[in-house]
Parts: sequence; C-alpha cells; structure tokens
Amino acid sequence: MAPHGDPLGELVLTVLSQSTNDRNRDVAYLRLRERFPSWEAVRAAPVKEIEAAIQPGGLHVQKSRRIKEILESLPEDLDLSWMRDAPVPESRAVLCALPGVGRKTAACVLLFAYGLRDVPVDTHVSRVGTRLGLLRPGAPFDELHDEMLRLTPEGAELELHVNLLRHGRRTCHARTPACLDCALRRMCPGRQA
Repeated sequence: MAPHGDPLGELVLTVLSQSTNDRNRDVAYLRLRERFPSWEAVRAAPVKEIEAAIQPGGLHVQKSRRIKEILESLPEDLDLSWMRDAPVPESRAVLCALPGVGRKTAACVLLFAYGLRDVPVDTHVSRVGTRLGLLRPGAPFDELHDEMLRLTPEGAELELHVNLLRHGRRTCHARTPACLDCALRRMCPGRQA
C-alpha cells in the first residue's frame, strides 16, 4: 500500500473509523464525499447534513461535530501538504492540537498519507505488542507509540502496523485469543496453555 498523499482525507477517514468496522467506515466516507464536492463544502455545511451523510458509520452525531470542529480549526485553505517535508514531531504536534485528534490519528495521517516514520498504535496493536512483551502493560498511549516506533526498523512502519492489526483482529482477540492457532505462540510470553 503506497502513501496516497491525501492527509485531510486520511484525517477524516480515521475519525470515521473510530468504534466501527472498516466496511461501515468506508460507506460513511464515500457518502460524505458524494454528498459534498469539497472539504470546504463539508466545513461550511450544517452539522446535521454531515451527520446524515455519515450515519452508516455509527456515532454519527459525535463524529459529525468532530469533523466540523477539525475542519474549522485548520487554515482557510485546508492545506496540509507541507507535512510531507516537515519534521514528523512538528506535523504530529499540529495534528494533535486539533480537536479530538490524538497520537494514533496523527500517526495514521502521517504514515498512510505520506509514508512518514510513525506507527499507529490502536487497541489491536497495543494488545498484541503487550502480549508479545514488546510494550509495557498499562503504559499510556504516548509511551506505547514511542516504544513501538523505537522497535520498528525504518521503512517497516506500515508493514508492522498492518500485520499487528491483522493478527489482533484474526487471532489475538481481546477476551479469547486463539493461542493454539497462533503462529507466534512459541515466542509469546502472554500465550495461554
């Protein structure tokens, strides 16, 4: 998966992905893009219209307000292209200063839009990394992000994120991990007998 160069699209997509599955996120995103011809039009729209467009994604009341707040907080031209060449900590700080944007969302924007060196740590990545003994149990998300980034070889950020996410969804479930079917069982200190 190559970087797509659309940081604003990635930012909105990541907001839509919270507490829903990929299919519902994608339906909500496509409906939003079909309903509004530009991000400027989304910013100018009443929250109720945004809400109606993204309804299939779940939590549409909260997410519509969040998207509107983010767009209103950005510069008038909504241009984030400068992030491609800026230092990652500078871009991350700008993104994390937006309403409701945390380290994971910022990492998604930087990694997926521009291929920059950051690793999104969501609940799946955190769970798998903790069970494998890579991350400290109960650590705050900033620490988890810093440690995952430290452990990841440069250039492997996307591959690591996608594989840990996939493993967390398919095998290393929160309540009942499929340890007997796990390819990492022999090396996993968190495995169940």
